[in-house]
Formats: sequence, structure tokens, C-alpha cells
Amino acid sequence: MNPGDSVKIAVLGAGGWGTALAVSLPERHTVTLWARREEVADELRENRVNTAYLPDVTVPNAVRITGDLDAALLDAEFALLVVPSVGMSDLLERLPPQTGVVLCAKGLAPGGTRLSELARELGFSRVAVLSGPNHAEEIGLGLPAATVVASSDADFAALVQARMMSPQLRVYTSADVPGVELGGVLKNVVAVAAGLGDGLSLGDNARASVITRGLREMARYLASQGAQPDTVYGLSGLGDLVATATSRHSRNRAAGEALSRGEAPEAGGKVVEGLRTARLLAEWAQHSGVELPIVQAVAALAAGQLTPLTALDALMRRGAKSEG
Repeated sequence: MNPGDSVKIAVLGAGGWGTALAVSLPERHTVTLWARREEVADELRENRVNTAYLPDVTVPNAVRITGDLDAALLDAEFALLVVPSVGMSDLLERLPPQTGVVLCAKGLAPGGTRLSELARELGFSRVAVLSGPNHAEEIGLGLPAATVVASSDADFAALVQARMMSPQLRVYTSADVPGVELGGVLKNVVAVAAGLGDGLSLGDNARASVITRGLREMARYLASQGAQPDTVYGLSGLGDLVATATSRHSRNRAAGEALSRGEAPEAGGKVVEGLRTARLLAEWAQHSGVELPIVQAVAALAAGQLTPLTALDALMRRGAKSEG
């Protein structure tokens, strides 16, 4: 089958990101969007708008919507899995292992396992991860963006690239699965810290410092996981970090602002991946000896062990170091 041919693609998960991806896929494809709850599927079919997660985007009539997982997967060339990381295991266990899966969540499985590793453990052979500076609010409106699909199977990565590429979304490939996957995971934590600084009105210098030192923290962690050194400076690392740490669309940045005001960071039932990731990686860092001070400060703050000001003080009073 040629890259330009029409195929069926399943998008599993009807949150904001799943809806945006379904809308963004080229019109030549048959796209089916699966919602876990039937009432959500019914509302989307009737109104063609995801009022809870993406109210400004109209879902075209060409996008099929269903609450039936088997129907969504029928004859699909591959599936985009767009559910929070905590729900990825349950979804994978419901899929036939011969399904080609593209993991679109930016989080870790319970215990800190990478989602791609989880998929492999469950018997999936065609596995890819998707990451980059991709806010659903902008992708859904057709604003220009770029993303990365990473897989150890170069043919599968190239296939996903060819199917998803459009004039509005430029898709790159990578063989560095841990680098692409973990860059998207760790930048969420740094974005929480950036939002905390914004909520405390600490200024542009503080935000730039958090982003820059956060990037070094990301590089340190990725290196410990066998990632390629340059990946952290690409779309799934630096690109995604800048977008997530500065955008008004960023759920993680907003969570940091909420924490600065003493408010609940996960209001409205929306998952904040950075808070969960911080807890998992802070525990890992404590046992591994790898320095992740921003991660540990965010984890302590989220657990109520530090206040915003004491978390800031802990970071600022760390011992003098070289910049490397």
C-alpha cells in the first residue's frame, strides 16, 4: 500500500488530544474516534464538538465516532492510543497484540515503566511513541506544528509518518524510543515548576532559569536511561518543554500556578501527568543517586511536604556548582 492511499486509522481516546488527532489526520483516511463512555460518543455524534475538552474545535462529519472498541479497530491499519498513562495498561490489555499501536500519552506506567516497554511486555510487536510540542487546542484548529514518531521498527515509524503527515502537521521519525518517550514525560514536571514561578510572579528570569536547568535535568535523566544525547534538544525535548512551560494551554503549567495559590492542581477531573511523574521519578532519583532537584521539589510540593516558598528556597540554596 502506498503512503498516499486511503486507510482506516483508529484513535482510541476522546479527550482533547484524541479529538485533536482525529481532526488533524488527512481527509483521505477513514478515521474512527473511540470514546470509552457511550454517553461521550453520543454527545460527539450529535453535536460534533467535544465540549468538555476541546470546545472550540468542530469534529468533521467524516470522522466516525463510536463507543464500541471492536468496531473502532475493525480493519484499522494502526491505532493511536490517546488515554492518560494510568489507563494505558487497561486499554492495551483489551487490544489484540497484532495491533500496531502508537502511544500518545506522556507519562509512565505504575512503577515507572515506560509505556512502550509495557506494550512490549504485553506482546505487541509494532509499537511507536508520539511526542512533541503539540497542544491539542492548536492542532485541532489546524495551526502548524511538528511532532516526532519513534520506534525500534523503522518501517512502522515510516508508515505512521506517511499516514499522519499533512500541510498542517509535519511528522519526523526517530529510532531513539527512550529519548523521545522520556523527554515528553519529564518536561511535564519542569512545566509544573515553571507554572509555580509564574503563580508567584517571580518574573522572566526565573522562568528562563527553570526551563534551562530543567533541560539539563532532562538530559541527565535521559542519559541514565540510554537515550541518545541529541534527542533532548529536539522536538520531543526542548521543543515540547518550551511549549509546555510557557503556554496558556498547558495543563501542567496551570497546575503549578494552582499550587502556588494553594488550590487543587487537578480541578475538573483533568489528569496532570507531571504531578504523577514527579512522584515516581523522585523516588527513583533517591535510590539511583541521579540529581533531579526540580523533580524532587515538585514531588515534595505536591505531597504537601513543602510550601511553594520553601520549595523555592530549597532550590535556591543548593550548593554551588558548575553549569554542566
